[in-house]
Amino acid sequence: MSLADAFSEPHLQIIPRTDEEAARIATVIAPPTDFSTPSQFEENTAGAATVRVRPNADAFSQPSGNIAFEDELNFKVGNGLFRKLWVSSPASTLASDGLGPLFNARSCQRCHLKDGRGHPPEPGDDNAISMLMRVSIPGDYQEKTAELEAYLTTLPDPNYGNQIQDFSIQGHAAEAQIAITYTEEVIMLSDGETVSLRRPDYTLTDLNYGPLHPDIMVSPRIAPQMIGLGLLEAIPAADILANADPDDLNGDGISGRPNIVWSKEFDQYMLGRFGLKAGTPTIRQQTADAFAGDIGISSPINPAGAGECMPTQTACQNAIHGDGDARVHEIDTEMLDLVTFYSRNLAVPARRDVDDPEVLRGKEVFHTTGCAACHTPSYVTHRLENQPEQSFQLIWPYTDMLLHDMGEGLADHRPEAMANGYEWRTPPLWGIGLTEQVSGHTYFLHDGRARSLLEAILWHGGEAQAQRDAVIEMSKEDRDALIRFVESL
Repeated sequence: MSLADAFSEPHLQIIPRTDEEAARIATVIAPPTDFSTPSQFEENTAGAATVRVRPNADAFSQPSGNIAFEDELNFKVGNGLFRKLWVSSPASTLASDGLGPLFNARSCQRCHLKDGRGHPPEPGDDNAISMLMRVSIPGDYQEKTAELEAYLTTLPDPNYGNQIQDFSIQGHAAEAQIAITYTEEVIMLSDGETVSLRRPDYTLTDLNYGPLHPDIMVSPRIAPQMIGLGLLEAIPAADILANADPDDLNGDGISGRPNIVWSKEFDQYMLGRFGLKAGTPTIRQQTADAFAGDIGISSPINPAGAGECMPTQTACQNAIHGDGDARVHEIDTEMLDLVTFYSRNLAVPARRDVDDPEVLRGKEVFHTTGCAACHTPSYVTHRLENQPEQSFQLIWPYTDMLLHDMGEGLADHRPEAMANGYEWRTPPLWGIGLTEQVSGHTYFLHDGRARSLLEAILWHGGEAQAQRDAVIEMSKEDRDALIRFVESL
């Protein structure tokens, strides 16, 4: 296949831009040069889809601000399915059975509580309800396709598959439990300030299906926030690729590159957009994969009734599942599409304090320090025939959607498609300042190790080492302004 095929967007009904529109877009998303006032339209983080900030934990649970009245019902039904508690089969609850037999949660909402960010287990917790452990072993080959680099292959662990399910239905044993211990490391900042970073160490205990493969690779993942996904999906692939610089030809030390992943829906390679390593191309596939892996629910994309159970897990494979004569899949096409619609239209709240002098100073520090080299502030989405909520919106997600080497400190040493064990997708920053309000904590990064935004910055390494060091050396006034700016997003 060609590179052009890999970056096609068959999931979108695109109306091509005119030359005049392209010129206007280039002007409106140009980097700021004046930091004395906010950029035009900056407060409307998601364009016309932006919503006002609710002063409670429901701030991430609103529909797109420009959603049509007749589509609000689809959003609400999708929300109901997102919150739905699945039960084991057989059950008298029609169309709600099929849970597991092995699973991580009984509903989407159990991990993405209030559509927000998950967290690692607190001390004394007996489970990791909003955190899971990816597992795999090295693949035995590499694929090469025309114009594409080597595709890094992994295989599921023979006994445990691609992730650890730490819950099970009655009569079945959970796969394992996740245990975490932390070691504190003190970092000295300018002006004598200190910050303690906690370095996690992970152990899988209570292995109930045999030993782990000797070459096992593990990667802890907390559930990401759900807002703005449809807008991220609508960013033109060409605009994402325009920021890629895999060989660092401009010499700035930043060498972002796209992940190329396999689409189960379209039977081709596509640009990876979703997941912590951009391992999934579309919201619909991400939704179906979560149903299968996290809840054990089959769908048209993942038809196996046993979810992610391996062939060696015979009791799981032979259990009664929710599919059968009456239902082809445990969640059918219509329900999957409704959950996808809900996920696509969870709105991004408006920016706060955009004209505050300290926030404006922090914005200048953000740009002059080089943070925007990865956390690209703004885009204009595709014109779309069938998704008016996401069509031609000026958005401010603060991500380039690319993979970056973040150094040894954050490495999980586990490849995912074309991402290596040091690379992570730049996470969007919109809504990050509302994390505590929505999720009740301030845990950040892929495994929630950072207990504050400053800790998250200080874990940056690799391509972001220079920016991390600059934050350490800058004045406390500038550092506080930088954090205040990020909190305003």
